[in-house]
Amino acid sequence: MLGNDIVDLELAKTQSNWRRKNYLDKIFTTEEQLLISDAENPDMMVWLLWSMKESAYKIHNRKTGIRDFAPKSLNCTIHPNTYGEVNIDGDTYFTKSSLQTAFVHTIASSNCHQLEKIKIAIYESPNHLFDYKSTNPGCVSHHGRYLALVYEALQLS
Repeated sequence: MLGNDIVDLELAKTQSNWRRKNYLDKIFTTEEQLLISDAENPDMMVWLLWSMKESAYKIHNRKTGIRDFAPKSLNCTIHPNTYGEVNIDGDTYFTKSSLQTAFVHTIASSNCHQLEKIKIAIYESPNHLFDYKSTNPGCVSHHGRYLALVYEALQLS
């Protein structure tokens, strides 16, 4: 199973004021808040952690059937080169993120070795595929101008 999340950074600036009082306390653990406060670019760190949580949650939700997005219960660890882990209720999901000027994109898998085999397709509006569901993606994410599709290696053969 795959997870995938994309954040349009331009839209995120207008839709979310993460700097307002108590916002971070509702979404991020103490350790994650420390990563944000120590970051060279706190905005990028907020959306990196958010996309890690979202992409891992998508797998966890399909695996367990439980629809309870409680972001603070998803614990992120960031490793070098934009790799990371998200722990949810004793399950670990591995992530790889792409930090771009216009967006943050994260893929997640329950198998760390699968991350390098995932095919990623990102489209910017108006160049979205009209009928992207017919391409049978492993996971779909969209935010603002962006549509991100990911495919398992087995789907590519």
